[in-house]
Amino acid sequence: MLMNQGGREARIHYMAGTFRLLSPGDHVRCAVTATRIPLEQLRYWSVARQEPYADATASLEGERRAGAIGR
Repeated sequence: MLMNQGGREARIHYMAGTFRLLSPGDHVRCAVTATRIPLEQLRYWSVARQEPYADATASLEGERRAGAIGR
């Protein structure tokens, strides 16, 4: 379990299958929806763009916006 960081947004380096905290916090913001994502619930991100996503739908939209997949 991750330690509570008092509502601070974390800075993260996203890697394949894992991530590394660069600065402490308890959440990140979805790159598509701006939804607050508690680190314990973070499951979707882009390694190439270093962006977190709230869910699979937001991840797909992130890929579309980047031109990685067609509409």
